[in-house]
Amino acid sequence: MESTFHANAEPKVDTIALDGPAASGKSTVGERLAERLGFLFFDTGVMYRAVTLAVLEAGLDVGDEEACTKLAEAIQIDVRPPSQADGRLNDVLIDGLDRTWEIRSPQVDGNVSVVSAYPGVRRALSVKQRAIGMRGQVVMAGRDIGTVVLPEARLKVYLDAPVEERARRRHIERMERGEPSDYEEVLAGLKVRDEIDSTRDVAPLCAADDAEVIDSDRLDVDAVYEKILSLAEERGLV
Repeated sequence: MESTFHANAEPKVDTIALDGPAASGKSTVGERLAERLGFLFFDTGVMYRAVTLAVLEAGLDVGDEEACTKLAEAIQIDVRPPSQADGRLNDVLIDGLDRTWEIRSPQVDGNVSVVSAYPGVRRALSVKQRAIGMRGQVVMAGRDIGTVVLPEARLKVYLDAPVEERARRRHIERMERGEPSDYEEVLAGLKVRDEIDSTRDVAPLCAADDAEVIDSDRLDVDAVYEKILSLAEERGLV
């Protein structure tokens, strides 16, 4: 697909674009790769989650595109290395407050795809994401990194798995954190999210033409990690 930013305008940067649907393992593998390479791990989805949480807490209608866009433009979002050993990959601060786990709530899960589909919201956050990626030495995880945000990434990977497997992983993840979880509800939520993400008009979820596609259905985390690490070595990132 055509990128918002033009790949030919910039040379390749030493960043890994790691795209794929919800619960495909991007964060788990991405964090491990970043640690191995000495790169920053940046899950761009936390920005959309932060905006969604702020929209809900402000009592705004998630169906109000203009209101969501204005809030996305005004909100201060900071992503920092983890300050606590509670399973978090980063600290996510909204207007200076640690909201790392609040952005993972079921309420945010159920609304983030609606908010993130708005062109204004995506424009506001994509510029911030791109600025971070262009510094280099970043593993950026998201849904449109290789296609829209950073087409100059030296390595692009699209990580996929059947929705049933992804729902199982998300269900287990929540239970391990001591949160209530129902597999069928998680599955239904992911199906809705996949539909919204893949059919939105702006930056729909899809693999970049030059992305390496990895189906993790029958692969464990170690195998996926080794595959991507090997690709990184081929690209001179190790």
